Amino acid sequence: MVGAGIAAGAALLAASLTLGTAMRIQVLALGTRMPDWVNAGVAAYRQRLPRTWQLQLIELPLAKRGRKPVTEQVQADEGRRLLAAVPPASQLIALHEHGAQWSTAQLATALTDWSHDGRDRTLVIGGPDGLSPEVLTQAELHWSLSKLTLPHALVRIIVLEQLYRAWSLLNNHPYHRA
Repeated sequence: MVGAGIAAGAALLAASLTLGTAMRIQVLALGTRMPDWVNAGVAAYRQRLPRTWQLQLIELPLAKRGRKPVTEQVQADEGRRLLAAVPPASQLIALHEHGAQWSTAQLATALTDWSHDGRDRTLVIGGPDGLSPEVLTQAELHWSLSKLTLPHALVRIIVLEQLYRAWSLLNNHPYHRA
C-alpha cells in the first residue's frame, strides 16, 4: 500500500518535470583526468537526462601536492576554487560522507521541489582529501550516497545515475522498477 501511495504521489508531483520545466544542475568535481570508463559512464547518463535540465559537469584541477602535502592547505586551495565556480544564487549541495542519505523517492521529491523554486543547483564532489570546511559550511545541503567510501571518479557516475533514476520514477519510466 505504501509503495502504491509513493507511486501515486510521484505521478502527481511529476507534472512539472514531464512538462519540461527548465532546471539548471551543475556538477562541480575535482580532478580532470578521468579514466575512459568514467567518461563513458558520465556521457551515458548525461545523454539520458532531460535536456531541459541543462546539466553541466565542470572539472577543476586538483591542488598541487608536494612530497608531503598538508591536507588542510590542499582542502583550502581546492575549496576556494570550488566556491569561486558556484554561480550566484545557486543552491550548493555538498556530496559528503556525513550528509543525509536519501532514498530514490526522497530524491525524486527533492527534484520536484527544485523544479518549482526556480533556483539552480550546484552539486560539489571533492577530491581525495575531501571538501574544505568552508565548502561544507556554505553548502545548504549535505548529501551522502553511501556509508561506504567511494572513489571520487565513480561518484560522478553514481550522482548522474541517481538523478536519472529519480527522474524516471517521476515520469513512470520503466528504468526504475523498485
